[in-house]
Amino acid sequence: MSDLQAIVGARIFDGHDWHDDAALLIEFGQVCAIVRRSDVPAHSFTVQLGDGIVAPGFIDLQVNGGGGALFNNNPTVDTIRTICAAHAQFGTTALLPTLITDTPEINIAAIAAGKAATEQGVPGFLGLHLEGPHLSLARKGTHDPALIRPMDDADLARILAARPDLPNLLVTVAAETVTPAQIQTLSNAGIIVSIGHSDASLTVANAAFSAGASMATHLFNAMSQLGNREPGVVGAVLTNDAVHAGLIADGIHVHPAAIEIALRAKTGPGRIFLVTDAMSQTGTDLTSLTLNGRTITRAGGALRLADGTLAGADLDMIDAVEFMHGRIGLPIEEALRMASLYPAQAMGIDAEFGHLQPGARANFLHLSSGRQLHATWIGGREVWRA
Repeated sequence: MSDLQAIVGARIFDGHDWHDDAALLIEFGQVCAIVRRSDVPAHSFTVQLGDGIVAPGFIDLQVNGGGGALFNNNPTVDTIRTICAAHAQFGTTALLPTLITDTPEINIAAIAAGKAATEQGVPGFLGLHLEGPHLSLARKGTHDPALIRPMDDADLARILAARPDLPNLLVTVAAETVTPAQIQTLSNAGIIVSIGHSDASLTVANAAFSAGASMATHLFNAMSQLGNREPGVVGAVLTNDAVHAGLIADGIHVHPAAIEIALRAKTGPGRIFLVTDAMSQTGTDLTSLTLNGRTITRAGGALRLADGTLAGADLDMIDAVEFMHGRIGLPIEEALRMASLYPAQAMGIDAEFGHLQPGARANFLHLSSGRQLHATWIGGREVWRA
């Protein structure tokens, strides 16, 4: 029996171009082609979606939790499964569970959970993001200062040993607490190094990027700002064409005017892409949560510690896309790219992820004509429907 499916009824955005009166052909979890509706093979199984838009599934490279689960609090494969399922409700088809600064024991458990998720083929699991503990105390944000420290040989060895067991590994470090030699070693091992929670100067940040760091974590937040005499990490990101940067697009973490300035300043091939920085509240009605023994309160569209410090974001990817389209004014296709193609390019996985051209994973979503999410598909199988 053929596994060939023809997804029809909606306008198709393949991550690059639009296709009207067309069908998305998928087989064995991959995209085969996009063809005219009249050219759909007779032996295929037709899935009628109705009107609206079929677009590449979202990719979120910074996800602390979801569905009531926080990765730091319980770094297990079951937590990863819960997080992935929670974010599928909002169009995310691939994500990096993110562990923020914690003890070496928690780091070891998180890596083991990632290995188990890989072996079990958890739908939506893309790899791990280790955000800390090698950060700047001056730009710690919500990270526990008692756990922040420079990278030593044991830390480096543990990260290097984890890479072969994971499909992808992203680490966030401060440019001033990790040496260029360490960054180069990590990058040479196929680990994506991102600069974040850093108070580095332009010179120090540029040295990190020259050594192999290729990304910045939540642009503008928890990093040295663009000044007239010292451009800081923000200046280094915006003037290094090859560097990619995540962005929390909720109108709270970064002012819309700052987003517009960054988009005008940033030229490719490195792009600004969307992240949620979501905590355990995603997909729930939770009003508070805990992290490292501290209470985080959910109110007014934000998550904050008792002292008012932002602690992650009360954001999902479909809302981030809508913010970029409706508030910032980007064309809908560019907002969609920021949530799919650009994060895939940042991770170097755009041969298979972030678009719907032949050979890509059949990860996609169905939006109504009003951009309401109807369904999410991972590997050619529907995993969520409204």
